[in-house]
Amino acid sequence: MTEFNTNLVHQPVQHDNNTGAVTVPIYKATTFKYPAVGAQLKDDYSRSGNPTRRAVEEQLATLEEGNYGFCFSSGMAAIHAALAIFKKGDHLIVGDQIYGGTFRLLHGFFKRWGLMITAVDTRDLRAIEKAIQPNTKAIYFEPVTNPLLQVSSISQVSQLAHQYNLLTIVDNTFLSPYLLRPLNLGADIVIHSATKYLSGHSDISAGAVVVRDQSLAERVYFIQNALGAVLSPEDSNELARGIKTLGIRLERQMENVKRIIHYLQESNAVQRIYYPGLVDLPGYQELRKEARGAGGVFSFELTERVNPSEFVNHLQLFKLAVSLGAVESLVELPSKMSHAELTPEEQLAAGIKPGLIRVSVGIEDYRDQISDIQQALEKAHN
Repeated sequence: MTEFNTNLVHQPVQHDNNTGAVTVPIYKATTFKYPAVGAQLKDDYSRSGNPTRRAVEEQLATLEEGNYGFCFSSGMAAIHAALAIFKKGDHLIVGDQIYGGTFRLLHGFFKRWGLMITAVDTRDLRAIEKAIQPNTKAIYFEPVTNPLLQVSSISQVSQLAHQYNLLTIVDNTFLSPYLLRPLNLGADIVIHSATKYLSGHSDISAGAVVVRDQSLAERVYFIQNALGAVLSPEDSNELARGIKTLGIRLERQMENVKRIIHYLQESNAVQRIYYPGLVDLPGYQELRKEARGAGGVFSFELTERVNPSEFVNHLQLFKLAVSLGAVESLVELPSKMSHAELTPEEQLAAGIKPGLIRVSVGIEDYRDQISDIQQALEKAHN
């Protein structure tokens, strides 16, 4: 059995390459020839199966230590597929700090479809247990939340879920299989916005679902094939290329995070930092039991002496943009961007203060990153 970093570089062989090419070819065909009527073949129509897409699906299953992988045209398409295995009248418990797009999908679509939803703080096992109903089917959460980086234990939530015969669904986008493998901790379904760390270059939109159980795989595949929001052969190839450098990128990003945080801890412009990768910050002890690191995203709160809008507007190296996990550094102001639809009161209730800044750290030289932050802070002082 090969090691993780080797599996990042080498995709599973598709046994359809007679040229000696060292990478899986891009199979753009939309349909495939039958040898004869009634003959068994691996692929017949590209929506149902494509060799280029299958290679990266099998690779992701290997990386997550699952048995079946499915790739979609976006992270939201992957989340949709994972949730669409449930039926009208089913009840789901979801984390109260899940991604806004997931919240919108649940409440704007699936609730209308007849799913029942209860949001809880998944760090609180008693709150989860109290929310379980006779028709509860699954617990859905993010082990590290956005943008406050709160940590929930996958093993503890999964153990509780299995006591009640519930599925555990984990969105592993923030950490990726390089740092965290939820299936090994008891999760049943793992979801990724592969647009983020797996791809890593802000150039494709992609999603993934990985499972171990065959019956779950059949249910997810039915949705993938029926709805058709599959990853194109070209984007499958781009995703596979991005995956090759996942480990190298994350190591550099996490090292940069620590250097930047060290600088911010010495600054009188910052009053609080959110990042469970440092021993003296909340969530560290919980996360270190299950993950190899805390990833390349962190948040911090500016003091009232610094204008948050002016700060992000004056950043030059850090691009003012949503998303995360790419080679370039990105910054966002949650109160004005990702959580702008909430009222000021709702934002404060969710822990989103006006001075909260979320940063996705890239692979640039940390000295340039710190210099950019320093000059922006100087210009944003009230």
